[in-house]
Amino acid sequence: MQRIDAHQHFWDPARYTYPWMAGHAMDPVRREFGPDDLLPSLRAARIDATILVQTLSSLTETREFLRLAADTDAVRGVVGWVDLTSPSVGDDLDELLDGPSGRWLVGVRHQVHDEPDPDWLRRDDVRRGLAAVQRRGLTYDLLIRAREIPAATDAVRRFPELRYVLDHIAKPRIAESRDDPWTQGMPALAAEPNVSVKLSGMVTEADWASWTPDDLRPFVGRVVEWFTPQRLLFGSDWPVCLLAGSYEDVLAGLTAALPAMSPSELELVFGGNAEHTYGIRDDQR
Repeated sequence: MQRIDAHQHFWDPARYTYPWMAGHAMDPVRREFGPDDLLPSLRAARIDATILVQTLSSLTETREFLRLAADTDAVRGVVGWVDLTSPSVGDDLDELLDGPSGRWLVGVRHQVHDEPDPDWLRRDDVRRGLAAVQRRGLTYDLLIRAREIPAATDAVRRFPELRYVLDHIAKPRIAESRDDPWTQGMPALAAEPNVSVKLSGMVTEADWASWTPDDLRPFVGRVVEWFTPQRLLFGSDWPVCLLAGSYEDVLAGLTAALPAMSPSELELVFGGNAEHTYGIRDDQR
């Protein structure tokens, strides 16, 4: 079975402005990151394939990522962006899918946690967009925090045939060692069988300078209990993770934080579930 990193990014601040990259704290990653930067870490960690995830609300970036996936053996799928609120959302998805690199589009994402409205996922125009994603057999990645969990749960129930993937375990306040709204809201979302979750993005929710696997373990343990190993996906969140540790640090930290699992369950977490959720095949190339 392939070992798959279900969540990584590329970017170039010389070409685009990334609103989430503001502030001096982001200086260590404010440079171009591309495939040549990532591949040595993948080889060292014995990771066979990745899912490349959008960083901008931009169709242009999505088109570029699809072309990059076609040219990069390790990238087996792209979670891109379309404007879910647009009346032309279906046409936009079809244009991406029908393009020369459209086979690499496996999902769609929007930075929901940056929307002022915590009920953004309850909007009629957004739900029209989710319906368009569902009709095309794509996944929808949920990028939310605890504030948006109730609306996300409603959206998941509204479209039970749509595959959802919750990014970064919904970004709990790991640095504070507890997040009561997260703890209270997550069980209802996890109870919906069409939701999987990425064990990703946790080290940057912890203390960047001093985190250890012990800081992650209580949150990881709850997520494993709620979702079970059959709905967990490993994601590095590289190169965002470099703010708090290397690729190898992230992989080792997650491995140490996981509760005891059988070899077959670990294969699911580190590859099999991503293959199923995103439709990744080892014969794609």
